[in-house]
Amino acid sequence: MVSSRAAVLLFTWLYSVKAGPLDGYLRTEGAWIKPILKNSYVTSSDVLCADKCDSETRFTCRSFVYIQKGQECITFTDTSKTTPVQRTMDAVLYEKKLYLQECKTNNGFDYRGTMSKTASGKTCQPWASTTPHKPNITPATHPKADLVSNYCRNPDNDPNSPWCYTTDPATRWEHCSIPDCNEECIYCSGEDYRGKVSKTENGYECQRWDSQFPHTHGYLPNILPDKYLEENYCRNPDGEPRPWCFTTNPNKRWELCALPRCTSRPPEITPEVSCITGEGNAYRGTIAVTVNGKTCQAWNAQSPHKHSRTPENYPCQALENNYCRNPDGARMPWCYTTDSNTRWENCDIPKCNAEAEAEIAPPAASQDCYEDNGSGYRGFISETVSGKKCQAWASSTPHAHNKTPQNFPNADLKKNFCRNPDNDRSPWCYTIDPSVRWEYCKIDKCNIPDVSVKPSVAVPRPQKPEPTIPPVVVKPENIKDCLDGNGADYRGSVSITASGVTCQTWASNTPHVHSSFNPSTHPDKGLDANYCRNPDGDVNGPWCYTTDPAKKWDYCQIPQCDSQECGNPAVKPRRCFGRIVGGCISNPHSWPWQASLRTSFHIHFCGGTLIDPQWILTAAHCLERSTRPSAYKVYLGIQTEKALEDTKQVFDVEKLVLGPNGVDIALIKLSRPAIINKAVLPACLPKKDYMVPTGTECYVTGWGETKGTGGDGFLKETGFPVIENKVCNRPEYLAGRVKSYEMCAGTIEGGTDSCQGDSGGPLVCNMNTAFVLQGVTSWGIGCANAMKPGVYVRVSNFVDWIDATIKKN
Repeated sequence: MVSSRAAVLLFTWLYSVKAGPLDGYLRTEGAWIKPILKNSYVTSSDVLCADKCDSETRFTCRSFVYIQKGQECITFTDTSKTTPVQRTMDAVLYEKKLYLQECKTNNGFDYRGTMSKTASGKTCQPWASTTPHKPNITPATHPKADLVSNYCRNPDNDPNSPWCYTTDPATRWEHCSIPDCNEECIYCSGEDYRGKVSKTENGYECQRWDSQFPHTHGYLPNILPDKYLEENYCRNPDGEPRPWCFTTNPNKRWELCALPRCTSRPPEITPEVSCITGEGNAYRGTIAVTVNGKTCQAWNAQSPHKHSRTPENYPCQALENNYCRNPDGARMPWCYTTDSNTRWENCDIPKCNAEAEAEIAPPAASQDCYEDNGSGYRGFISETVSGKKCQAWASSTPHAHNKTPQNFPNADLKKNFCRNPDNDRSPWCYTIDPSVRWEYCKIDKCNIPDVSVKPSVAVPRPQKPEPTIPPVVVKPENIKDCLDGNGADYRGSVSITASGVTCQTWASNTPHVHSSFNPSTHPDKGLDANYCRNPDGDVNGPWCYTTDPAKKWDYCQIPQCDSQECGNPAVKPRRCFGRIVGGCISNPHSWPWQASLRTSFHIHFCGGTLIDPQWILTAAHCLERSTRPSAYKVYLGIQTEKALEDTKQVFDVEKLVLGPNGVDIALIKLSRPAIINKAVLPACLPKKDYMVPTGTECYVTGWGETKGTGGDGFLKETGFPVIENKVCNRPEYLAGRVKSYEMCAGTIEGGTDSCQGDSGGPLVCNMNTAFVLQGVTSWGIGCANAMKPGVYVRVSNFVDWIDATIKKN
């Protein structure tokens, strides 16, 4: 038996009193599990629900679910390690970290993980079984040792480590190889390292990930939650040979950390030898030829190309011979080639589900809204209502699930596009945020009826009696029946859910008893009559308790208010992502800030962005032809280069202002303010010094060179991810040419890019429901070339200069 002192120390380590009662739990929104045993309670908070879990006597409580809107607390005997996780609305799953961690403290007496193999790889025998070995330690003899299933345990306080009886008749028992919780080592290249080392190999102190000093960067913890960028700890978010960090030395931007490799067995994968899923990280086949027929260079060779992707640096990636692999999280398996003029190329390996994972060609028409419940939605939006990026349907990281292309072949589960495979109320997706399992998507419903006119007869579900509804207060004329943001301030009179069920009065407890949200508990939330409201700030919008006894609550379908603010076009963009070279023709006026810079003879030569009714932001090199304002014209409100549209606005130029210190940025003052309408609207400016997170999906537009990809003469768009300068400046990419006030964006394998004629135009990113101007198209090496992404002036670094120039002039 472990000493009482050791038990106290372990408890203190896991559940620090200072950290609060929920710190020992892993929290996941929108998740539910189906355990063997459970208990239900009514509590007013998740903290009280944790108390119920800790004091559970019927079974060992390993997790609980708390449902805020219903004040429901359900304690479970299982965790996501032992039972599948399901998607549910409004529930938050709390799992005790003690039962999730796969490491041991001291001899592992309190280990409660799910490892079930011994150090030599033998499968463990279930503790309750008598075959092939009759045990003398069982769940009955050691009821407090948590001898469940066949998981490794240390019920007899063995001084070495947890152990188990084996399924090998010749070996009665063996120790299990479980890493130490305090061991600072890495598996593979440290992609999953979560330790607390915060110094580099040369002794530099690491810069905090949430800091932009002394080095600015795009690895933002709140935007990249799946990378676990905590404090200033060494991490590996971008496929380096081992964890690294930005340093606190202004002269050393970043450096690798000196972390040894763990001596215990690395995580196992299921190898794929004939096809790939997702990005092909598990491919272990023998194809050694690129898409263009070039022979691959051996991974352990440094000729003709020197590189760091060696078997020593990436020990878990099976870098054998010259076989195609994906050691660093690229989009697909690749290799260095034996052609000295071609450093690397992707490999042509079939997808395991070719139809579901096929490349998406630009659609003939955009689908910006969904009908009914959106089960037939086939658009290309991949962002949730709160702005989170969707997880790919074929991926099980960070959320494991069964909504896969194989299980739902008719649901069109391609890439990470929003879909509705299970007939929910609207399209949704799993998110890349480990703490939020899923959310509905930011997609409007097509042809929403006038919800301000309520039907005279409520529409309940079939065979449900219609309760009496109190009289409805007449809505004042100045109250909007539309939403701003998530509708927390909505005070309209919609009182029917998205599925057509009448709302229950907030002050009533019939048919649903509730005390969470009523006029007394939330007097400032507008809980009048039975109107839809959002008293808890739900990201999905207003909701209500319903008059259907079988459905406690549901969301309401209320349209967003029209807005003429910056960055919110009246016509939704197609957001043609990853396919203007290789892009698609834009919807007319969907990028209403796009400007065409023209000569005095009205010939287009560069792009620009309307940022104020009388000011255009562009690239300084676009103004090299003349310093005279009279040499230029500016067109707004057009879709075609011929500019025959009735919405066209043509301007003379009053003033040219070049950027500071020779930076490739400039301002153009128009001779008069533009008329702001649905075809002409400014883009939003970013916050000062804001760094766009790596991987953010952004869009460029223009009438530039298309390199034979079609759409000449029409405004084209393309979208691609932002690439962190640290990666963009690698020798194989742009070799240190990118300045700190510039940013990179593009697909590493090429095929889509801005080009000649697009210079000076916008790179915009969708931030909090509006498009923000983050970059000015500046330069590149060729157009759409592999490993040569486009370079853009970082607008956030020049916000003060822009403001000062406009005020001065």
